Amino acid sequence: MLNLGQMLGAGIYSVPGVILNSVGSVGLFFVFWLLAPLFALGGLMVYSEYASMFPKRSGAEVVYLEQAYPRPQFSGPNIHGIAPMLISFSATNSIVFAQYALTIFDVPITPARQTIIAVAVCAVGMAFVALSTKWSLRAVNFLTVLKVLSLVFLVCTGALVLGGFTHIRDPFANFRSPFSGSTSNPNSLATALVKTNFAFSGWHNAFNVIGEVHTRDPVRTVRKAGLLSLFLLACLFFFVNVAYVAAVPKDEISNSGQLIAALFFQRVFGEGFAAKTLPIMVALSCFGNITVGQTRVLREIARQGLLPYPTFFASTKPFGTPLAPVCLKYFLTVLVIVVLPARDAFNFLIDLSSYPNLVFNAATAVGLWLLRKRRMLAGLASSKNRARNIYVSLYLLSAVFLLIMPWVPPETGHGDVSFWHATYCVVGLGILALCGFYYWLWIIVLPWLGGYAIVEEVEQLEGGALTARLTRKYNPSVADIDNGEQQPLITST
Repeated sequence: MLNLGQMLGAGIYSVPGVILNSVGSVGLFFVFWLLAPLFALGGLMVYSEYASMFPKRSGAEVVYLEQAYPRPQFSGPNIHGIAPMLISFSATNSIVFAQYALTIFDVPITPARQTIIAVAVCAVGMAFVALSTKWSLRAVNFLTVLKVLSLVFLVCTGALVLGGFTHIRDPFANFRSPFSGSTSNPNSLATALVKTNFAFSGWHNAFNVIGEVHTRDPVRTVRKAGLLSLFLLACLFFFVNVAYVAAVPKDEISNSGQLIAALFFQRVFGEGFAAKTLPIMVALSCFGNITVGQTRVLREIARQGLLPYPTFFASTKPFGTPLAPVCLKYFLTVLVIVVLPARDAFNFLIDLSSYPNLVFNAATAVGLWLLRKRRMLAGLASSKNRARNIYVSLYLLSAVFLLIMPWVPPETGHGDVSFWHATYCVVGLGILALCGFYYWLWIIVLPWLGGYAIVEEVEQLEGGALTARLTRKYNPSVADIDNGEQQPLITST
């Protein structure tokens, strides 16, 4: 449910139009909907091997990169931890919710209305997570069931369209000459893959909370859940797109923006009651994408002492929930919703959030090989969930492709924003550079000028939670500095 709830957000209802506009043909459109889950499968295998090494650590990638790259001192947690925090917003689902909510009530979509509704619905969703972990999980589970049923309904409706049981006259029109108009432009292909990856984002969500999975073998549980949810969604997403293509003309899909599902309902059911009420399913899917996992990642960053006031951000008072990370996440979400132009906000945010993560994906794949070698030199047995190198290579190559190709200019009419196509690449690299500068200033320059060293002290909070506090130690001995360094946890504890 955690994985399904995260993946079943705005993606399948909002990105198909952008993807078809990018690739230019229906055939290539479906190819990308098959490639994305394959790349996710590679990542799932990589995460499973990492998790088997550190089964009691929540936080997923933050923890894995910390252990794969222990030196320079504190560099891994700083750069690999703070950068995801800066782009951990829920703006995309909030924006799509706002667009469909306005469509339901026949209210014209304007920048002001979209912004106000997006900010308000995000506040309600975050309140669920902030007030009760139990009830937020129940809300995720309940709405996830509704979202799966919604997709099944879309698939069944598409089958009726293909069977000739609706007023759609030629449902196979878009399937003839499927690769006609295909593009070979690297930027357009990269844009399409970023969007399909966005639709599957969340395949790793359960790894974020693996430390809270109380089964005999948490890694096996989370791995099987990941495989099951990924297979189920890959099938549903593919056939939902078949339904879109069967009912809506190709040009209208390409120009639909984020409203492909609303266009589908109008084509199949006309302008009647059903066409007005069925988009409610889409709105619920966006609202139901309550982020339980990402707030745990922020809390893990705080527990490593990488945020100001780590005790405050790592605490679960007063509701037993990560309240401070939730508030930080809401602030970042509201900031990007308000600052970005409403017209380009959705596509730009997807692109921006993907770029730094692609760097981390590549580092995660390479880091697994490094960690294997380190364990082998230490005389430790291989992980029982060892990922095949083909999966690791697949995960690495997909990241490298998406890091390089967006710099190539897109073909006219195939860009997904109205400004310079590589803006998100520059901003993403700027975020990484900012994190690098923060590390250099805080860990290297200021201690050198002040004659002290940064060392790590572990503190136990009320309730048993552990938090790491980075403190200054003046005139440190060599032993003190060594003890302050992060050592690679190569055991399974």
